[in-house]
Amino acid sequence: MSMKTNIYENFEFFTFDSFEQSGLVKHCFTSRIGGTSKPPFDSMDLNIREKSYRNDIKSNFEILARALDTKLKNFTSSDQIHKDIIWNVKEKDKGKGILFPSDIEEVDGLITNQKYIALITYYADCVPLFILDPVKKAIGLSHAGWRGTVKGIGIKTLDKMKDEFDTDPADCLIGIGPSIGECCFEVGLDVVDEIRNKFDNWEKYCKIKSEDKYHVDLWNLNKDQFMGSGVKEENITISEMCTKCLGEKFYSYRRDGHPTGRMAAVMMLI
Repeated sequence: MSMKTNIYENFEFFTFDSFEQSGLVKHCFTSRIGGTSKPPFDSMDLNIREKSYRNDIKSNFEILARALDTKLKNFTSSDQIHKDIIWNVKEKDKGKGILFPSDIEEVDGLITNQKYIALITYYADCVPLFILDPVKKAIGLSHAGWRGTVKGIGIKTLDKMKDEFDTDPADCLIGIGPSIGECCFEVGLDVVDEIRNKFDNWEKYCKIKSEDKYHVDLWNLNKDQFMGSGVKEENITISEMCTKCLGEKFYSYRRDGHPTGRMAAVMMLI
Protein backbone atom coordinates (compact mmCIF):
# COMPACT_ATOMS: atom_id res chain seq x y z
CA MET A 1 0.00 0.00 0.00
CA SER A 2 1.42 3.40 -1.00
CA MET A 3 -0.49 5.42 1.56
CA LYS A 4 0.00 5.37 5.32
CA THR A 5 -2.89 4.33 7.56
CA ASN A 6 -3.52 6.62 10.53
CA ILE A 7 -5.89 6.30 13.50
CA TYR A 8 -7.25 9.23 15.53
CA GLU A 9 -9.61 8.12 18.29
CA ASN A 10 -11.49 5.49 16.20
CA PHE A 11 -11.26 7.44 12.94
CA GLU A 12 -9.13 5.79 10.24
CA PHE A 13 -7.60 7.94 7.51
CA PHE A 14 -4.81 7.81 4.95
CA THR A 15 -1.87 10.08 4.09
CA PHE A 16 0.88 10.22 1.46
CA ASP A 17 4.39 9.87 2.88
CA SER A 18 5.83 12.39 0.42
CA PHE A 19 3.34 15.05 1.50
CA GLU A 20 3.93 14.39 5.20
CA GLN A 21 7.69 14.51 4.76
CA SER A 22 7.46 17.96 3.20
CA GLY A 23 6.40 19.42 6.55
CA LEU A 24 4.28 21.95 4.65
CA VAL A 25 0.78 20.49 4.84
CA LYS A 26 -1.73 18.56 6.84
CA HIS A 27 -3.76 16.31 4.60
CA CYS A 28 -5.72 13.09 4.41
CA PHE A 29 -8.19 10.94 2.57
CA THR A 30 -10.89 9.74 4.93
CA SER A 31 -12.33 6.27 5.35
CA ARG A 32 -15.85 5.29 6.40
CA ILE A 33 -14.50 4.12 9.78
CA GLY A 34 -14.73 5.96 13.08
CA GLY A 35 -17.65 8.39 12.86
CA THR A 36 -21.16 8.72 14.23
CA SER A 37 -23.40 8.10 11.20
CA LYS A 38 -25.99 5.32 11.41
CA PRO A 39 -26.42 2.46 8.89
CA PRO A 40 -26.37 2.41 5.90
CA PHE A 41 -24.06 5.43 6.17
CA ASP A 42 -21.99 4.01 9.00
CA SER A 43 -20.02 5.62 10.22
CA MET A 44 -17.77 8.47 8.98
CA ASP A 45 -20.09 9.88 6.32
CA LEU A 46 -19.12 13.40 5.20
CA ASN A 47 -21.94 13.97 2.69
CA ILE A 48 -22.52 17.61 3.61
CA ARG A 49 -25.46 17.85 1.18
CA GLU A 50 -27.48 15.32 3.19
CA LYS A 51 -29.92 17.25 5.39
CA SER A 52 -31.80 14.40 7.10
CA TYR A 53 -28.96 13.51 9.49
CA ARG A 54 -27.14 16.83 9.65
CA ASN A 55 -26.07 16.40 13.30
CA ASP A 56 -24.15 13.20 12.49
CA ILE A 57 -22.37 14.92 9.60
CA LYS A 58 -21.41 17.87 11.78
CA SER A 59 -20.09 15.52 14.44
CA ASN A 60 -18.02 13.69 11.84
CA PHE A 61 -16.55 16.96 10.57
CA GLU A 62 -15.59 17.85 14.12
CA ILE A 63 -13.73 14.52 14.42
CA LEU A 64 -11.96 15.23 11.12
CA ALA A 65 -10.99 18.74 12.25
CA ARG A 66 -9.54 17.42 15.51
CA ALA A 67 -7.59 14.73 13.66
CA LEU A 68 -5.97 17.44 11.52
CA ASP A 69 -5.56 19.80 14.49
CA THR A 70 -7.65 22.54 12.89
CA LYS A 71 -11.10 24.15 13.21
CA LEU A 72 -14.32 23.72 11.23
CA LYS A 73 -14.17 27.40 10.30
CA ASN A 74 -11.02 26.73 8.26
CA PHE A 75 -12.67 24.23 5.87
CA THR A 76 -13.77 25.31 2.39
CA SER A 77 -15.67 23.20 -0.12
CA SER A 78 -17.37 23.69 -3.47
CA ASP A 79 -20.36 22.44 -5.44
CA GLN A 80 -18.84 19.54 -7.42
CA ILE A 81 -20.61 18.76 -10.70
CA HIS A 82 -17.94 16.99 -12.82
CA LYS A 83 -16.76 20.15 -14.59
CA ASP A 84 -13.24 21.56 -15.00
CA ILE A 85 -13.52 24.95 -13.28
CA ILE A 86 -10.82 25.82 -10.69
CA TRP A 87 -11.25 28.26 -7.77
CA ASN A 88 -8.44 30.11 -5.99
CA VAL A 89 -9.54 29.96 -2.34
CA LYS A 90 -8.90 33.07 -0.25
CA GLU A 91 -9.28 33.89 3.43
CA LYS A 92 -12.79 35.22 2.77
CA ASP A 93 -13.85 31.78 1.49
CA LYS A 94 -13.14 29.94 4.76
CA GLY A 95 -16.17 28.09 6.10
CA LYS A 96 -18.02 28.07 2.78
CA GLY A 97 -19.91 24.86 2.14
CA ILE A 98 -19.33 23.72 5.73
CA LEU A 99 -20.58 26.31 8.21
CA PHE A 100 -22.69 28.26 5.70
CA PRO A 101 -23.74 27.96 2.04
CA SER A 102 -21.02 28.27 -0.56
CA ASP A 103 -21.03 30.57 -3.59
CA ILE A 104 -18.19 28.50 -5.05
CA GLU A 105 -20.47 26.86 -7.61
CA GLU A 106 -19.83 24.39 -10.44
CA VAL A 107 -16.23 24.02 -9.26
CA ASP A 108 -14.31 20.72 -9.09
CA GLY A 109 -10.82 22.05 -8.38
CA LEU A 110 -9.59 24.16 -5.46
CA ILE A 111 -6.21 25.84 -5.03
CA THR A 112 -4.63 28.16 -2.47
CA ASN A 113 -1.29 29.52 -1.33
CA GLN A 114 -2.62 30.75 2.00
CA LYS A 115 -1.97 28.93 5.25
CA TYR A 116 -4.66 27.37 7.44
CA ILE A 117 -7.27 27.07 4.70
CA ALA A 118 -8.38 23.43 4.59
CA LEU A 119 -9.49 22.59 1.05
CA ILE A 120 -11.98 19.72 0.94
CA THR A 121 -13.51 17.67 -1.90
CA TYR A 122 -15.87 14.67 -1.68
CA TYR A 123 -15.83 11.14 -3.11
CA ALA A 124 -17.62 7.82 -3.47
CA ASP A 125 -15.51 6.31 -6.32
CA CYS A 126 -14.17 9.34 -8.25
CA VAL A 127 -10.44 10.08 -8.19
CA PRO A 128 -9.01 12.57 -5.66
CA LEU A 129 -5.97 14.43 -7.01
CA PHE A 130 -3.66 16.08 -4.46
CA ILE A 131 -1.11 18.66 -5.71
CA LEU A 132 1.65 20.21 -3.59
CA ASP A 133 4.13 22.79 -4.83
CA PRO A 134 6.79 22.75 -2.08
CA VAL A 135 8.79 25.57 -3.69
CA LYS A 136 6.09 28.22 -4.11
CA LYS A 137 4.20 26.71 -1.14
CA ALA A 138 0.84 26.21 -2.83
CA ILE A 139 -1.67 23.36 -2.96
CA GLY A 140 -4.49 22.05 -5.12
CA LEU A 141 -7.24 19.44 -4.86
CA SER A 142 -9.20 18.13 -7.83
CA HIS A 143 -12.28 15.91 -8.03
CA ALA A 144 -11.78 13.69 -11.10
CA GLY A 145 -14.51 11.33 -12.16
CA TRP A 146 -14.22 9.93 -15.65
CA ARG A 147 -15.71 13.14 -17.05
CA GLY A 148 -13.28 15.31 -15.11
CA THR A 149 -10.40 13.06 -16.09
CA VAL A 150 -11.27 13.33 -19.79
CA LYS A 151 -11.56 17.12 -19.39
CA GLY A 152 -8.11 17.19 -17.76
CA ILE A 153 -9.24 18.59 -14.41
CA GLY A 154 -5.91 17.64 -12.79
CA ILE A 155 -3.65 19.42 -15.28
CA LYS A 156 -6.07 22.36 -15.45
CA THR A 157 -5.69 22.68 -11.68
CA LEU A 158 -1.93 22.61 -12.16
CA ASP A 159 -2.20 25.21 -14.94
CA LYS A 160 -4.22 27.46 -12.62
CA MET A 161 -1.47 27.11 -10.01
CA LYS A 162 1.06 28.15 -12.68
CA ASP A 163 -1.01 31.25 -13.47
CA GLU A 164 -1.75 32.23 -9.87
CA PHE A 165 1.40 31.15 -8.03
CA ASP A 166 4.08 30.68 -10.72
CA THR A 167 4.15 26.96 -9.96
CA ASP A 168 6.64 24.81 -11.91
CA PRO A 169 5.17 21.31 -12.50
CA ALA A 170 8.66 19.80 -12.15
CA ASP A 171 8.66 20.86 -8.50
CA CYS A 172 5.26 19.38 -7.66
CA LEU A 173 4.26 16.33 -5.68
CA ILE A 174 1.11 14.52 -6.83
CA GLY A 175 -1.07 12.10 -4.87
CA ILE A 176 -3.72 10.01 -6.62
CA GLY A 177 -5.96 8.87 -3.81
CA PRO A 178 -8.31 5.93 -3.16
CA SER A 179 -10.94 5.59 -5.89
CA ILE A 180 -12.45 2.99 -8.18
CA GLY A 181 -9.73 0.94 -9.84
CA GLU A 182 -9.46 -0.60 -13.29
CA CYS A 183 -10.48 -3.86 -11.63
CA CYS A 184 -14.00 -2.53 -11.01
CA PHE A 185 -14.61 0.46 -13.28
CA GLU A 186 -16.67 -1.12 -16.04
CA VAL A 187 -18.09 1.23 -18.67
CA GLY A 188 -19.89 1.11 -21.98
CA LEU A 189 -18.85 2.26 -25.44
CA ASP A 190 -20.16 5.79 -24.79
CA VAL A 191 -17.50 6.41 -22.15
CA VAL A 192 -14.79 4.70 -24.19
CA ASP A 193 -15.68 6.89 -27.18
CA GLU A 194 -15.12 10.01 -25.04
CA ILE A 195 -11.68 8.72 -24.02
CA ARG A 196 -10.82 7.62 -27.58
CA ASN A 197 -11.70 11.07 -28.93
CA LYS A 198 -9.38 12.78 -26.42
CA PHE A 199 -6.38 10.43 -26.11
CA ASP A 200 -4.48 8.86 -29.02
CA ASN A 201 -3.20 6.06 -26.76
CA TRP A 202 -6.66 5.33 -25.36
CA GLU A 203 -6.17 1.55 -25.57
CA LYS A 204 -3.56 1.82 -22.80
CA TYR A 205 -6.32 2.78 -20.38
CA CYS A 206 -9.35 0.89 -21.77
CA LYS A 207 -9.29 -2.91 -21.62
CA ILE A 208 -12.05 -4.74 -23.45
CA LYS A 209 -14.03 -7.25 -21.36
CA SER A 210 -16.83 -8.08 -23.77
CA GLU A 211 -18.30 -6.81 -27.03
CA ASP A 212 -19.57 -3.58 -25.47
CA LYS A 213 -17.92 -3.42 -22.02
CA TYR A 214 -14.50 -2.08 -21.03
CA HIS A 215 -12.57 -1.58 -17.80
CA VAL A 216 -10.94 1.85 -17.54
CA ASP A 217 -7.77 2.78 -15.63
CA LEU A 218 -8.39 6.33 -14.36
CA TRP A 219 -5.34 6.22 -12.08
CA ASN A 220 -2.77 5.98 -14.87
CA LEU A 221 -4.80 8.18 -17.20
CA ASN A 222 -4.45 10.98 -14.64
CA LYS A 223 -0.83 10.11 -13.89
CA ASP A 224 0.18 10.28 -17.54
CA GLN A 225 -1.56 13.63 -17.99
CA PHE A 226 0.47 15.05 -15.10
CA MET A 227 3.68 13.66 -16.57
CA GLY A 228 2.79 15.20 -19.93
CA SER A 229 2.54 18.54 -18.15
CA GLY A 230 6.05 18.27 -16.72
CA VAL A 231 5.55 16.48 -13.39
CA LYS A 232 8.33 13.98 -12.66
CA GLU A 233 7.19 10.37 -12.49
CA GLU A 234 9.02 9.82 -9.20
CA ASN A 235 6.94 12.64 -7.67
CA ILE A 236 3.63 10.89 -8.35
CA THR A 237 2.12 8.43 -5.87
CA ILE A 238 -0.93 6.28 -6.66
CA SER A 239 -2.73 4.91 -3.61
CA GLU A 240 -3.69 1.66 -5.40
CA MET A 241 -6.75 1.31 -3.13
CA CYS A 242 -10.01 0.56 -4.95
CA THR A 243 -13.05 2.02 -3.19
CA LYS A 244 -15.40 -0.58 -4.67
CA CYS A 245 -13.24 -3.53 -3.63
CA LEU A 246 -12.60 -2.29 -0.09
CA GLY A 247 -16.15 -2.08 1.23
CA GLU A 248 -15.07 -2.27 4.85
CA LYS A 249 -13.02 0.93 4.41
CA PHE A 250 -14.81 3.02 1.78
CA TYR A 251 -18.18 4.07 0.46
CA SER A 252 -18.75 3.28 -3.22
CA TYR A 253 -21.54 4.49 -5.46
CA ARG A 254 -20.80 1.72 -7.96
CA ARG A 255 -21.07 -0.94 -5.26
CA ASP A 256 -23.82 0.45 -3.04
CA GLY A 257 -25.87 2.61 -5.39
CA HIS A 258 -27.94 5.47 -4.00
CA PRO A 259 -27.92 6.40 -1.22
CA THR A 260 -24.36 5.99 -0.05
CA GLY A 261 -21.96 8.06 2.06
CA ARG A 262 -19.01 10.21 1.05
CA MET A 263 -15.33 10.27 1.89
CA ALA A 264 -13.26 13.45 1.70
CA ALA A 265 -9.87 14.59 0.48
CA VAL A 266 -8.49 17.38 2.68
CA MET A 267 -5.32 19.46 2.46
CA MET A 268 -4.13 22.57 4.31
CA LEU A 269 -0.89 24.53 4.25
CA ILE A 270 0.63 25.01 7.71
